[in-house]
Amino acid sequence: MKNKIDIWQEIKSHIIITFAVFLSAIGWCGFLIPNQMLGGGVSGLSTIIYWLTGIPTGIMIFVLNAILIGISFKSLGRRFAISTIYSVIITSVMFYFGQEYFGDTPLITDKFLASVLGAALNGVACGIIFLEGSSTGGTDVIAVMINKYRNVTIGRLSLFINVVVIGCSYFVFKDLELLIYSYVGLMVTSYTIDMTMNGSKQSVQMFIFTSKPHEIADRVGEEVQRGVTMIKGTGWYSKKESEIVMVVVRKIESQRVIRIVKQMDPAAFVSVNTVMGVYGKGFEMMKK
Repeated sequence: MKNKIDIWQEIKSHIIITFAVFLSAIGWCGFLIPNQMLGGGVSGLSTIIYWLTGIPTGIMIFVLNAILIGISFKSLGRRFAISTIYSVIITSVMFYFGQEYFGDTPLITDKFLASVLGAALNGVACGIIFLEGSSTGGTDVIAVMINKYRNVTIGRLSLFINVVVIGCSYFVFKDLELLIYSYVGLMVTSYTIDMTMNGSKQSVQMFIFTSKPHEIADRVGEEVQRGVTMIKGTGWYSKKESEIVMVVVRKIESQRVIRIVKQMDPAAFVSVNTVMGVYGKGFEMMKK
């Protein structure tokens, strides 16, 4: 029964990821690429290569991501890496057919509206994919790796990494106006990712009330690699003593903890509280 639940959760997660990639493909192929604008990352590099050589973006997205994932496979973790590989394959396929469908005809010809709408769709898609414990590959993989050890939002990391990528488009078109629109789109994508993931407060405190506290604590420690604290408590109705699992994780990691709890004890009660700041190892450094 538990295996069936686990399989269904994985299928549900991949359906959500597929829908998110579909939104991203519309944003890129329907708004950004036909208007000769970039959104950064591997998709942006692939778009530049498309403009220079005519090679479809879907093919280059697959090739560049295969290289990056191969380099960072061990540090990403098995599940995240496999889920990311799935996202990359779906992204490559949807971008390929998306370009075939839309061609060079944008859904909106107004440059500003196209940059905002296309970037917003891409940002929502990336945020949803991150919440499902996956990524679209490319610079997202780098951002997630840094976010694991530093208290910097994924949207902000993506912004810094992609500024250089978008800057390269100026050397292709020599058009300052398009460059500015591309940067506007990048900021919209960065902001939308963080908003989709419930703001820039990336850390949460979780209290887990369960009949299997030790089993859940072991899996959280092994799979999420976060410290766990056991708190003694007494149920006022039952008058029975029990152990409460308390853990502080980043927002992006909370879904992994909830998935573990659902697999181990579907009847568990979980309280998730957003915290203003977390200082110490693995989070933000204490400032003077």
